[in-house]
Amino acid sequence: MNKTLAGVLFGAAIALAPAAWAQDKPGDSTDMVALRAAVKADKKALVTQTLDLTPAEAKKFWPAYEAYRRSTDMANRERNLALEGLIGANKPMSDLYAKNLANELVVADDAEIKARRTLYKQVMKALPAKKAARYLQLESKIRAMQAYDIAVAFPLIK
Repeated sequence: MNKTLAGVLFGAAIALAPAAWAQDKPGDSTDMVALRAAVKADKKALVTQTLDLTPAEAKKFWPAYEAYRRSTDMANRERNLALEGLIGANKPMSDLYAKNLANELVVADDAEIKARRTLYKQVMKALPAKKAARYLQLESKIRAMQAYDIAVAFPLIK
């Protein structure tokens, strides 16, 4: 994708995202479509726009955000490695392999939960409660969207 098209898509996603979030319709599919586009374009820009941080808040928030991102990236890599093994085994798998796969997925989930707990503590200290809750809600929506994408992409074990 060329840079011009990426820039146009990013601009459209950012322009449309706040309007979609402003709607008071829970579960509105356009909300998640706009969120997916904004995250794909530039998640950090989405967070910046959503939170409207003061310089003092930003100084405290961004280190917590980056630490969380690194932790979840590692957990996601572990999950992806386990799921790649599932795709590579396009045949019935042994009980032992299935048990190991399930264990690897739980380990990745545990790492993500630990990272979220740490994030919660740090963000609640770094930001006013409403901004912290707004950010945590945004992260929750992003994780739900990513979990859905994974669920759709990977088949059940045969």
